[in-house]
Amino acid sequence: MAVVSLITGALSVFGHIVIPGIGGGTLALIAIVTGFIARGEIKRTGEQGMWMATIGMVLGIFHIAVIVLLFIVLILAVFVIGGWALLHH
Repeated sequence: MAVVSLITGALSVFGHIVIPGIGGGTLALIAIVTGFIARGEIKRTGEQGMWMATIGMVLGIFHIAVIVLLFIVLILAVFVIGGWALLHH
């Protein structure tokens, strides 16, 4: 699970190429979920790989945060440009 988390977290950036819009977000979500599962298993069993699970989770969370910020900026830009167009029409 830790390896899956690390790989999907690292590849989530490229997921937008395969399925524009949702591919990267889906991979980031998989990285977060499998990272949490892996960390739980590692704590219970004492196996190694905590760093892989943690890095996968961090990459996934960072990717989701960037998507949310870009979405907010896009919405704000639409409102600002729309307001500017209405004032100068």
